[in-house]
Amino acid sequence: MKIVAVTSCPTGIAHTYMAAEALEQAGRAAGHEVSVETQGSAGTSALSAADIAAADAVVFAADVGVHNRGRFEGKPIVEATVKQAVNDAAGLLERAAEAAERAEPGQSGPEPAASGVAGAERAAAEAAAPDAATPAPETKVTATGGFGSNLRQWLMTGVSYVIPFVAAGGLLIAISFALGGYDVTEAPPVTEHFDPLSLTSWAALANQVGTLAMDFLVPVLAGFIAYAMADRAALAPGFVGGAAAVAVESGFLGGLLAGLLAGAVVAGLRRVPVPRAMAGVMPVLVLPLLGSAVVGALMFVVVGEPVAVVMQAVTGWLNGLTGTNAILLGALIGAMMAFDMGGPVNKVAYTFAVGGLSTGSETAHAIMAAAMAAGMTPPIALALATKIKRDLFSPAEHASSRPAWLLGASFITEGVIPFAAVDPLRVIPSIVVGSATAGALAIGFGSTLMAPHGGVFVLPLVGAPLPYLAAILIGIAVSTAAVLLAKRIGRGGRKPVGEPTAATATA
Repeated sequence: MKIVAVTSCPTGIAHTYMAAEALEQAGRAAGHEVSVETQGSAGTSALSAADIAAADAVVFAADVGVHNRGRFEGKPIVEATVKQAVNDAAGLLERAAEAAERAEPGQSGPEPAASGVAGAERAAAEAAAPDAATPAPETKVTATGGFGSNLRQWLMTGVSYVIPFVAAGGLLIAISFALGGYDVTEAPPVTEHFDPLSLTSWAALANQVGTLAMDFLVPVLAGFIAYAMADRAALAPGFVGGAAAVAVESGFLGGLLAGLLAGAVVAGLRRVPVPRAMAGVMPVLVLPLLGSAVVGALMFVVVGEPVAVVMQAVTGWLNGLTGTNAILLGALIGAMMAFDMGGPVNKVAYTFAVGGLSTGSETAHAIMAAAMAAGMTPPIALALATKIKRDLFSPAEHASSRPAWLLGASFITEGVIPFAAVDPLRVIPSIVVGSATAGALAIGFGSTLMAPHGGVFVLPLVGAPLPYLAAILIGIAVSTAAVLLAKRIGRGGRKPVGEPTAATATA
């Protein structure tokens, strides 16, 4: 069969491309012709219209909303996470083949619930033609997820678009403090005073540009959650709701709620029957207008203030964490960062740490330090383990260890996936205990970090950098020792038999 697929993960770095490799190799092994579109950080390798038209079935291996899903209308669709594609690509293709065999000639597969908009509606939105037809009623889609799965996908879409703003803004602010000290926040606007020969002026410039970037964080989060739910018409209501959340000081929680409200409101408005002559202006005028008015009013008048109270309570709780409680929180954040290696649990911990940066508290900066230390530990630990006891690892795992050093140092936890996919029961507990150790020690040693990404490259921006480095090294040592011990259990030190999956061997 001819199968087309789309892969996409929240960061668009590792899982996206590993899933694509896994599907392509599983397709070759099964005799299928598989073409994959990767919607990742390096850009989208778009499928051609001819490929889609000729496809017998479609596989969506995505943890975030798939762009332009309307292209696949009329095709049997199988949906899964990128982790499922990495671990069992052959099974996904088998499901796709079965779905294609069950599909009747001419069967229509409309837009899945995750996007909240039917393919005919998307075509009207993009063309905005005055003679556009009224959206067709929805029909059954093959293998779509439930509400919980869709909710996770909506939230992960918002997070994926926030990360570049957080990385750019957070790093600029951290650099400004390194150059000009914490008093740089009191510097006058650079539009009023800027001396190109003054280091303080450059620090003030970095701080003010970084602050502007961070100001987009909540509106972007809300806007793209709404986009994932109800397509482009929900972008404006989502951004407006996010801006309202900032105005009433409801922060990250307010942004999440605003995005969900905007998506739900616009998706509901889409279902209202309209005259044929109005269909073309609905997505570009009526839906953004009504959606923005409704969501803005709800955020300012109804839900914004209660959420702001909750956010203030969370901030107060973070600021009050000291001693053992803070260390235990660091251990929990660390364990979550390693548990699914860049998956949803990892992103929950990372988003919690990043969200705390907006509070400006020392505890929030300590939590960010714990999250980054814990995320760096797993790939480096497994790379080190392959050097210490070579006979416990396969040739493919040794090949995967080479990029794992840099991936771990760069705070890309996904670098450990090739090892975990081969031997999850030994590897995952080992990296969890090491990352929990690193997270707890980072907080216990008093380390802080205002940069949300960068790994060892932002080490000069860390508060108490030497103890922080020690926390990372101890976490690596714990994971390395644990995985070597676990590998010996039940194997007696013998060289592993067989090769890992194709996905792992090429990761």
